[in-house]
Amino acid sequence: VYKVDSRALQERLGFVSREPRWAVAHKYPAQEQLTQVDGIDIQVGRTGKLTPVARLKPVFVGGVTVTNATLHNLFELRRKRVRIGDTVIVRRAGDVIPEVVGVVAGERPAYVPNFRMPAHCPVCGSTVVREPGEVDHRCTGGLFCAAQRKQALLHFAQRRAVEVEGLGDKLVDQLVDGGLVRTLPDLYKLGVMKLAALDRMADKSAQNIVAALEKSKQTTLPRFLFGLGIRHVGEATAKDLARHFGQIDRIMDAPEEQLLAVRDVGPVVARSIRTFFGQPHNREVVEQLRAAGVTWTEHEPSAAADAATLPLFGKTLVLTGTLPTLSREEAKALIEEAGGKVAGSVSKKTHYVVAGEEAGSKLEKAQTLGVPVLDEAGLQALLAAPGPTPPEVPMQA
Repeated sequence: VYKVDSRALQERLGFVSREPRWAVAHKYPAQEQLTQVDGIDIQVGRTGKLTPVARLKPVFVGGVTVTNATLHNLFELRRKRVRIGDTVIVRRAGDVIPEVVGVVAGERPAYVPNFRMPAHCPVCGSTVVREPGEVDHRCTGGLFCAAQRKQALLHFAQRRAVEVEGLGDKLVDQLVDGGLVRTLPDLYKLGVMKLAALDRMADKSAQNIVAALEKSKQTTLPRFLFGLGIRHVGEATAKDLARHFGQIDRIMDAPEEQLLAVRDVGPVVARSIRTFFGQPHNREVVEQLRAAGVTWTEHEPSAAADAATLPLFGKTLVLTGTLPTLSREEAKALIEEAGGKVAGSVSKKTHYVVAGEEAGSKLEKAQTLGVPVLDEAGLQALLAAPGPTPPEVPMQA
């Protein structure tokens, strides 16, 4: 890394959103090798996205043997003019991800037609579509597609969702491939005997999984929403939806106009939510999960917190260092409950930086940009302060 060797000049140059203007990394060019494309396969992801992947003759690049490289989507594949049988240049982008840089001109053995995306999902046979304005092709099978099913189960069981400890890739593969689990509610029908019959699953391990499943039934509405895997609905959006509507049924029934009233929900996200809950099988999954005993606290819309009155409404905070009594996750949860957002980096748009012991470069950047810095006591005082008063709405005569 090359740095300006002057503290005064560093302070004058300042920062951009993620890095200092006074430093630049020296990156060595990635190692490249030639190999041949043996085929183009299709991978189906959790959201149903179909990704073309070049199947390569094994080649040693950057310290590892590369046999596959993503081609991202049909448009990227066509832009690089990759066809089966081509000799291609391969490198590891950032010395990590294998990628096809381009085709070696004149090395194509014979006429080979352009690759076409399949009309039906190679996993479940459902129709493949490409939405207007998007580059990605997607399977419409949803949770009925085995490829999406496995990823959907892992997403639902992850720590940030309902958290089923011990439910990992290998176990999910066995559950889906063995026909024991087809939808999310099927998880809660698993018993010790069924699990213990699986490979590498002793009675004790099976008991632990059943206990973890039982524990996961007590969750929160934001975690449950996030766990459903609705496209474009991450943790923050799930929390905003839960805070705004208070009840899952109101979210499922909300038209786009009501969804657009939620903070940071735009047309794309609103349309995605409506599309998801417009599918009868997705609504059925929610009902079956409730019937299986998955519960969370709901509140009446009239009791829902008005976001504009929350003490940190519209504020962006950054956490750095170790706080005396609060963990990073606890502090983040308190800030979000108070209407604020927690960002990962300091910028001119940051309202406060909360710094604990061993605070690092984020504290330095806050001081450079003049962003107010709080300790834990300052954060608690901010959380306890009354929120902004919403504007009065004049009564109509």
